[in-house]
Amino acid sequence: MTLNRRFCTAPMMDLSDRHCRMMWRQITRHSVLYTEMVTSAALARGNNPERFLDYSEPEHPIALQVGGYLPEELSNAAKMADQWGYDEINLNVGCPSDRVQNGLIGAVLMGHADKVSAGVKAMQDATSMPVTVKHRIGIDDYDSYEFVRDFIGEVSETGCDVFIIHARKAILSGLSPKENREIPPLNYPRVYQLKRDFPHLEIIINGGIKTLEECQEHLQHVDGVMVGREAYYNPMMMTQVDAALYGAQPQALQAEQVIANTLPYLDQVVKNGNHPKYVIKHLLALIQNRPGARKFRRFLSEHMHKPDAGRHTVEQALALF
Repeated sequence: MTLNRRFCTAPMMDLSDRHCRMMWRQITRHSVLYTEMVTSAALARGNNPERFLDYSEPEHPIALQVGGYLPEELSNAAKMADQWGYDEINLNVGCPSDRVQNGLIGAVLMGHADKVSAGVKAMQDATSMPVTVKHRIGIDDYDSYEFVRDFIGEVSETGCDVFIIHARKAILSGLSPKENREIPPLNYPRVYQLKRDFPHLEIIINGGIKTLEECQEHLQHVDGVMVGREAYYNPMMMTQVDAALYGAQPQALQAEQVIANTLPYLDQVVKNGNHPKYVIKHLLALIQNRPGARKFRRFLSEHMHKPDAGRHTVEQALALF
């Protein structure tokens, strides 16, 4: 399967879980969806891998993001991704969290291109699916253009040809992950230059992208865009992605229709013995800047945790309009 990464949703811890991705699929059928990061160590332990890897068939095309650096663990993760039927496996070299740095996971690995290359090669040897890398444009004082250019140059020698680049550097100490998404300045031209210097590579740009118009502007310079927080907190921004970026038939999609289309999935989640709050929480941002929107969100927030919550909870919230 050849993936068209013109539009991708970003891996986001505690946000882009399987329930969120099923809601997103009611809005965009063609975008590539990335999972939350799962560490290769967690998969190597083998305790309940379904918890990390299970997804629903409509989520395709879907990429598994992993964090780690040990080749044997990453090889195992790639084999498991194959077994579960993922379309891509992506190595996290961008997360600045202290929690992952200590395990040599995430952005800290940009200072160890040799370890990234070894991990990528181990995954390539274990699977035929695409192995890709997501990273920043630099870390701490290693923020020159030459640094990120040489990082990509070295890692691409493995045959890795897809790089997803967050157009900020990561500051590895003193900033929280949230601050690392906001304080280091965006440098889109640097990513554009990387595409010019590596025309044979697929370059996906990430960071601070909020509108479809911005996506289209970036696509004049790079191969694809990845959107994170805006896709989660304003998911209706994706309603025209399929038409504008993939040539699909335009659709006049309303939030109520997205919710209605998600309800059968909600029913299935409940039938499988899971609490509906795990699905309902992802519906909160669908309705905004409309009369009754605040009532809708307040009702869901107050009632979705109740033992008897379910489809009727969402229908009652919709009735407030």
